Amino acid sequence: MNKYIAELIGTFWLVLGGCGSAVLAAAFPDVGIGLLGVSFAFGLTVLTMAYAIGHISGCHLNPAVSVGLWAGGRFPANQLLPYISAQVIGAVVAGGVLYLIASGKAGFELSAGFASNGYGAHSPGGYSMLAALVVEVVMTMMFLIIILGATDNRAPKGFAPIAIGLGLTLIHLISIPVTNTSVNPARSTGVALYVGDWAVSQLWLFWVAPIVGGVLGAIIYRFVGNEKGQDTE
Repeated sequence: MNKYIAELIGTFWLVLGGCGSAVLAAAFPDVGIGLLGVSFAFGLTVLTMAYAIGHISGCHLNPAVSVGLWAGGRFPANQLLPYISAQVIGAVVAGGVLYLIASGKAGFELSAGFASNGYGAHSPGGYSMLAALVVEVVMTMMFLIIILGATDNRAPKGFAPIAIGLGLTLIHLISIPVTNTSVNPARSTGVALYVGDWAVSQLWLFWVAPIVGGVLGAIIYRFVGNEKGQDTE
């Protein structure tokens, strides 16, 4: 049970820290942190939680990561549902806390997006559904390759959280203009449920694409990183 609670807490921190930076701080008058700041916020949530709970749950914080680790031979199938459930619950609770904070400011409107992911008219840069699908698949695929490589028993010990956190930062720097960056179905769900309407109707893409990307990344790493005698969990 401890690892499921750890996943809930970690995903709560990811959504509150990452989406919170986008909603509360990105465009704050004069000192807004902008796209760069939001990208680093998401990376820092993973980096800090990896050191805080990595030894408890593995710090997945993401259904696509859990599925990808399973596909990569690093995670048992019978723990997928509890992990994903904990991640989604943590994300939804974080969305609720963020809503309580953000709605304390006059003029706040959920219709502004609430850091939701979207395509077409709801893409920050007006990118198509196909562009959104491609970027989410490819970015999640690369994220899994980074995770599997950094946590390989042949990799330098103790540095995996840094590589993974910076990897997520880079992913956001690339793809925020396209979809607001998901690569994480729980993160997308945690805010979309409060926006409703278009955010929920487009949510399917931010479940399908990251999971497909996660599996592809695992398959690629299993091929590229295969070495006789390498341990798997």
